[in-house]
Amino acid sequence: MMASPSADSAIPVAEVISALSCALDLVEGQPKGHAVRSCVFAMHIAREIGLPPEAQSDLYYASLMKDAGCSANASTMMHILGSDDIAGKRGAVTIDWTRMGWESLQYALAHVKRGAPFLERMRALFTLAVNKRQDAKVVNQIRCDRGANIARRIGLSEASAEAIQCLNEHWNGRGMPQGLVGEQIPLLSRIMNLAQTVDVFYSAHGEAGPSAAYAIARKRSGRWFDPDLVKAYGSLARRKALWGDVENATWRVIELEPREEHLVADDERLDNICLAFADVIDAKSPFTYQHSTGVAAAAVTIARALSMSEKEVTLIRRAALLHDIGKLSVSNMILDKPGKLTPEEWDSVAKHPRYSLEILQRISSFADLSELAGSHHERLDGSGYFRGFGAERMSTSARILAVADVYDALVAKRPYRDALPIEKVFAIMGKDAPRALDRPSFEALQASVPVERPAEIPMTEGLLRLSAAVEQGSRVEDPVSI
Repeated sequence: MMASPSADSAIPVAEVISALSCALDLVEGQPKGHAVRSCVFAMHIAREIGLPPEAQSDLYYASLMKDAGCSANASTMMHILGSDDIAGKRGAVTIDWTRMGWESLQYALAHVKRGAPFLERMRALFTLAVNKRQDAKVVNQIRCDRGANIARRIGLSEASAEAIQCLNEHWNGRGMPQGLVGEQIPLLSRIMNLAQTVDVFYSAHGEAGPSAAYAIARKRSGRWFDPDLVKAYGSLARRKALWGDVENATWRVIELEPREEHLVADDERLDNICLAFADVIDAKSPFTYQHSTGVAAAAVTIARALSMSEKEVTLIRRAALLHDIGKLSVSNMILDKPGKLTPEEWDSVAKHPRYSLEILQRISSFADLSELAGSHHERLDGSGYFRGFGAERMSTSARILAVADVYDALVAKRPYRDALPIEKVFAIMGKDAPRALDRPSFEALQASVPVERPAEIPMTEGLLRLSAAVEQGSRVEDPVSI
């Protein structure tokens, strides 16, 4: 029987969210470990300035979850640029986007409407120049609001949520979304902004990383960053202890957790973390809006109909909520594409179950959960991906999750179409059972319909804007295989 984390085997929240933060790095186009390295930088700065223990704890968890809202603006970013949102985000963090100049022009030429005809690109570049400030505010507002709400959802303090909300505010008032100035910006946000920026430059410059990180901190001191924090960082940068911890951030970040305010993931908190990251996953694209929670609802319905134990039901529900976490690595140019995918685009999509497995495996007590989540596209006849498992390698739980995933992809309402009629959904699925899909799971679902999907959650302004834009186009077919 598969095991599921419970109150008897509670695990540190730090272990869970530091592992899941790797998925947030994927959305931002950053090298693996960006969030945990940023947290290490932040904790060293906090100790250097004598931040009180309680505030250090708030900073610690906020640093790990700082990018929780980044998936919510991915489609908006893609539509503004007319190109790959992940590449666009990766490029944006290395320039001073608050200034018009050569850096901004180079960025626009590299990322706006790549591959489009000359006149179309020129029109897009002109539109971007005219709307730059407003577009930047929208993108940041979506990210900051969603990130703060997710922090609250998993039980972090209001100080942590506020730190995430104000992450992109700058010392000179040119940041986003509120334009706060100087000490109006929460201290934790000021530390996090400096920490994440120095990690971007540290990670991008190889052996010259430490000097590049210090150079950018000095260059933006008094504009982006609190000068006193830059001075503190400058003192730290001359010590080997900082760079040793940054280099070994994957395990050092756990040891840097303030023990005075140690958070433990019992059943309730772990459920909240899974639900929160399901929101992160589903916010990536309006085409998969509430997909993870929908799959979880269907999977639980099947599992209970098949008389599985509550421990097994809990495992299946959590795996369903997190099964698509690897899809955060896929550009919205692919996820939101109205037509058929190219072989290269399909290859990018097909990697996402592997990423789900690798991310979830980082949590010591998630061995069974990660294996289950990583198998959601496997099929009984071996035609699935990414490992091509057949019936002999698929547990009952894996079979349930595969059926639930296909079901929700067909039955859920999408921005470009209404939900398919149940009769049509079951006719499509029936052709694949029992060859590819598990017949008992399919019949259990069929007998239990209608499955109650989660209540609709109001879309953010950015998702509403995207939904309206998408409805003007069309999609060739429902992405069941994705």
